[in-house]
Amino acid sequence: MSDYTTILYDDSVPPVARITLNRPDKRNPITPITVGEIIHALDTIRQSDAIRVVVITGAGKVFSAGGDLSAMSGRLGDGPQSPAGPRSLVDLFPAMHGLGKPVIAMVGGHALAGGMGLMVACDLVVASDKATFGLTEINVGLWPMMITAELVRNIGRKKTLELMLTGKRISAEEAAAIGLVNHVVPADELDAATSALAEQIAERSPAAIALGLRAFYATQDMDLQTGLRHLEGQLGKVLALDDATEGITAFLQKRKPIWKGR
Repeated sequence: MSDYTTILYDDSVPPVARITLNRPDKRNPITPITVGEIIHALDTIRQSDAIRVVVITGAGKVFSAGGDLSAMSGRLGDGPQSPAGPRSLVDLFPAMHGLGKPVIAMVGGHALAGGMGLMVACDLVVASDKATFGLTEINVGLWPMMITAELVRNIGRKKTLELMLTGKRISAEEAAAIGLVNHVVPADELDAATSALAEQIAERSPAAIALGLRAFYATQDMDLQTGLRHLEGQLGKVLALDDATEGITAFLQKRKPIWKGR
């Protein structure tokens, strides 16, 4: 869609679509309009059989420095009106986890405050060795409320509270060490490394991935027995897929599978 006001959306090179936070002059803030536009783009992706993987990144030198403190209401001033209404992170995070298609954050610069929250909500993260990360809200008397839910599910209570209470920034290497980032690569290799990962995943069964991702997030807060029962039911659905039949047959015949996506 060409008339977004805070993001760029590109699905012209399937099977990967790219969402780019596109206000580099403001360090790509996460405003309610930005959130609404990302959700709108994800809805488009959900309906596309051609798109199997999503990459979220930021224009310029910063992934996102978090909320726009000069426009906390979500208004963008006198600029063009967005086709998407303002939304909250409360809407965005479930939309990402329920998409059924992997979302990869490509982080080339600072990912701070709400920008770090968006990054953590992605399924995978590839970061430049120049990137830095931090929950800097406390430095201006704020607190990263909704981000708490994502952080404690990724790195645990102690490290989450340390980042929230100190507002300090950490390097890409430390972010990888505590489980915030999957891969750290040289800055000039970031795009190629992210594309390679996206293309590798796109070669897998989209139907199995959709069921798997939704089961992964659905069970994260269930008790063990309830979670196991739910996963057992989801395994039955995976085994009933045409893609499962094709995958097993292709393995036995020593050939590359041809996925049907169902």
